[in-house]
Amino acid sequence: MSLLKKLQSPAELKNLSVKELEVLAGEIREKIIDTVSTTGGHLASSLGVVELTIALHKVLNTPADKIVWDVGHQAYAHKLLTGRLDRFDTLRQLGGISGFPKREESPYDAFDVGHSSTSISAALGMAAACDCRKGNEKFVAVIGDGSLTGGMAFEAINHAGDQKKNLIVILNDNEMSISSNVGAISSLINRKMTSELVVRLKKEAENFLSHVPRIGKDLLKVARKAEESLKGFFTPGMLFEAFGFDYVGPLNGHRLETLIPALENVAHLEGPILVHVVTRKGKGYEPAEKNPSLFHGVGPFDKATGEVRASKGGPASYTGVFGSTLASLADKDDRIVAITAAMLEGTGLKEFSKRFPSRFFDVGIAEQHAVTFAAGLACQGMRPVVALYSTFLQRAYDNVVHDVALQRLPVTFAIDRGGLVGADGPTHHGVFDYSFLRHIPNMVVVSPRDEVELQRAILTGTVHDGPLAYRYPRGKALGLSLPDTIEPLPIGKGEKLCDGNDAVIFALGVVCQEALVAADMLAGEGLSVAVVDPRFLKPLDRELLVAEAKRTGIVVTVEENVRQGGFGSAVLEMLSDEGIAVPVLRIGLPDRFVEQGTQQQLYARYGLDAEGIAASVRNFIGRDTAVPTSDASNE
Repeated sequence: MSLLKKLQSPAELKNLSVKELEVLAGEIREKIIDTVSTTGGHLASSLGVVELTIALHKVLNTPADKIVWDVGHQAYAHKLLTGRLDRFDTLRQLGGISGFPKREESPYDAFDVGHSSTSISAALGMAAACDCRKGNEKFVAVIGDGSLTGGMAFEAINHAGDQKKNLIVILNDNEMSISSNVGAISSLINRKMTSELVVRLKKEAENFLSHVPRIGKDLLKVARKAEESLKGFFTPGMLFEAFGFDYVGPLNGHRLETLIPALENVAHLEGPILVHVVTRKGKGYEPAEKNPSLFHGVGPFDKATGEVRASKGGPASYTGVFGSTLASLADKDDRIVAITAAMLEGTGLKEFSKRFPSRFFDVGIAEQHAVTFAAGLACQGMRPVVALYSTFLQRAYDNVVHDVALQRLPVTFAIDRGGLVGADGPTHHGVFDYSFLRHIPNMVVVSPRDEVELQRAILTGTVHDGPLAYRYPRGKALGLSLPDTIEPLPIGKGEKLCDGNDAVIFALGVVCQEALVAADMLAGEGLSVAVVDPRFLKPLDRELLVAEAKRTGIVVTVEENVRQGGFGSAVLEMLSDEGIAVPVLRIGLPDRFVEQGTQQQLYARYGLDAEGIAASVRNFIGRDTAVPTSDASNE
């Protein structure tokens, strides 16, 4: 029987030899690869920290001692060691275990994560609480070098160095986040070692050594190795010690015979300690080692070859349409600049970055900075486009309000992954942006129903003299023919897509397509339902929406957003302002965090697919229409 299958709890690791632990590491990697090749998931990150995870659980007394994993992309080995082997095949599936640590899933998961740069803050808070209750547990934050580019991580480091709490921070240095690391922190070592004096001395030393008879070339090789060692050991220590941390490392994150004793020694020290561990992303699986970016978050793939299973083909993705359209517009308007927060590929800006390198900015994992940086660009006549996932725009709310909207600056927000995103679950669903954007003064919010409308929204953002946000979903577009000439959208104007007399559906965004299918289904039952695409969440097309509400007498709103404060709420407020009392059915997401599952599963579960919309409308029209409002979901 394998060691992994026999393992009942991480406490049993204390009885295993280093050789046995190395065998266990191989079994864990095999299980992770087997599972992710079927379910998809975050492969390279988890493969890179297998030995580190084993070492931490061997040295610590979990779950009393707490490990906080930053982001959580790397936590698969942790899950396998903490009693979830029998459920691991359900990873990221509807009803299965999460792809991220979740407190409700296991006592070994100390903190719910999913967004980067939060681990040190959380672990420091736990350590402070331990002091308050006079406990003696240990607290460890494991953070990658990519997440360390986030400002919140340095706020926490600064606080921890001042507080002097017993806290261990493991810097998992694999020189790779989702996109290549950027910024002064990640290049600090190289800059220190490439000052004018150092460069001159280096050249003189190389010249001297290369001319030493017989052994000069060998001496030069030794000197270069020494230089790399100095880069990796001396400079980072100075940085973190300046923050009040004791620095240990760098340690080879894949050598258990040295990693375990080092962590045992560190565990007995007091005060804040940073342990610098060097790992290889994708370790143990050659395709992931060669292409860690592809295997960071990967769909199902052929385990033998590493070839990602091709999709069924078809239309381009909404992200792809955004990227190519923005690049085309930038050809004609040199004021357009693009900004991303460490998501170059994910936001579709790779083409733009290659064609316009001087007008492309990757700010690292720093969404707040991205927005205010864009505001500064706009102040000087540029037309910045900030491309972020909806769930990550949440991190920059105050900057949107204070630095962009307050000054009416022409900053465009390209909000990718709007709505339900699938297997990454509640930390990644983009279902709050309607609610937190529509109440901001000066903000225009548009939600295109298809890729043609998305192109028009992109152009509209670049010519509008004020802040504008457009939101589009994850996944493939409809495959519509894209026009040669793009026309901007008239601000605040919707479009009636089909007529009907019994009720009208106001469907905002891509759910328009489901609403149209639902209207066809209802027409077959003798119900005549109109469908209107409002296009704009803000400003609403009051003239069109009010006229349709009066004409039909029954209104249904559909949105891929929480109902609280969303599009349906905006329609209710508008009707109230206009003194119109008609029954209103709001179809949207309930007041709770939505679980993981495929987009199709979740649309069906929450009544956002055509069948769900038709059923809700059918039931609503069939009952007493004196009821003024209602909410619909399949819960």
